[in-house]
Amino acid sequence: MDIRSTLEAKSSQLNTDDLIAGAKTITITKVSAGSAEQPVAVSFEGDGGKPWYPCKSMRRVLVAAWGADASLYVGRRVTLFRDPSVLYGGIAVGGIRVSHLSHLDGPLSIALTVARQKRSPYKVQPLPASPPAPAKPATPAPATEPGTAQRLPVGRTMVADGPQPAPAPAPATPAAGRRSAPAPVRRSGPGAAPAADAPIPGLD
Repeated sequence: MDIRSTLEAKSSQLNTDDLIAGAKTITITKVSAGSAEQPVAVSFEGDGGKPWYPCKSMRRVLVAAWGADASLYVGRRVTLFRDPSVLYGGIAVGGIRVSHLSHLDGPLSIALTVARQKRSPYKVQPLPASPPAPAKPATPAPATEPGTAQRLPVGRTMVADGPQPAPAPAPATPAAGRRSAPAPVRRSGPGAAPAADAPIPGLD
């Protein structure tokens, strides 16, 4: 069970607590005017009516990366994360920061104010303009039914599945250079030799 949805704050905007489970990449659908304290509202796909209100430092990052015309932001992508070191009233309460932006030619570095009379470089990495395509599932090989012919490598005969009859023995071939002896011929008439199985007179 994924319990990240139970961590979302009951609020009308995206909060740092919504990012406790990890960073979130959004696709901007609209940029509109907010309140005096939060003048810019960034709506995004799947926001559930809870837009992101970037702080002044992150608005400076957006302008440095994409320009001041917020209508051009629609369709662009931003990766947001929770920075626990953000101070409010001297207390570390955390805040929403930008780590990646689409439509950048390379890494972006901009000096931001982190305290009175103190500025520090802030770096943003480029993000692909489109999310990666989902991987296609592997296509299983078709099953072969019993009794069907199998495709064998070249030079071999196609044989059906299942037991095969034994081949008939080849007839014997006489050895080269040898001749078979002719069958004996029986002669009849006077002077012919008696057959081997003929009775001899006087011995019966």
